[in-house]
Amino acid sequence: MKLDIYKIDGSKSDQIILDDSVFGIEPNTHVVHQAVVSELSNSRQGTHSTKNRSMVRGGGKKPWKQKGRGVARAGTIRSPLWKGGGTVFGPEPHSYTKKTTKKMRLLARKSVLSDKIQNKKFIVIDDISLSEPKTKLLTSLLSSLNLSKKKVTLLVDSEKDNLFLAARNIPNVYLVESLRASTYDLIDCDFIVAEKSGLELLNNQLSEN
Repeated sequence: MKLDIYKIDGSKSDQIILDDSVFGIEPNTHVVHQAVVSELSNSRQGTHSTKNRSMVRGGGKKPWKQKGRGVARAGTIRSPLWKGGGTVFGPEPHSYTKKTTKKMRLLARKSVLSDKIQNKKFIVIDDISLSEPKTKLLTSLLSSLNLSKKKVTLLVDSEKDNLFLAARNIPNVYLVESLRASTYDLIDCDFIVAEKSGLELLNNQLSEN
């Protein structure tokens, strides 16, 4: 499979050859769904918690005698019926981990990449580098590609401080190293803009498995 490579000003410069087994497969939507659900679940901390009646403060003494006051019986102020009492069946810390196999994770990423290319929502740039950490430089690049109002995921080969500082000020742009991009990173955008060197690394990683 061949894709056009664009320069930073939006003009075509060359072509890149990609592995059909990675970028030209029939997308498996079921596996993509499982991978995304797993990634989102695994990102949850699961630290939410409430106090039950054994954990709230006070309640060691019976509030009043059992009979003679004309009110309901009470054995502790920690009762869930009382203000400041314990919570019944409240949330407790637990893990949300959902496991998927390595083959499923690989197939999910291949499926998303193939779908983006088939729908012409994948753009390859020769080099995504900025001389200064200015958002204006990155917005001009996106404007030259007609992506100003689109949600974009940028795939690069390595950490680039200037590009990271410029991208973090744009709410609809997400920057990630190509080898670390998850299925959710790839699918949660309108367009994927990949740096040539980063795309080659991703192609090699997925084609070897």
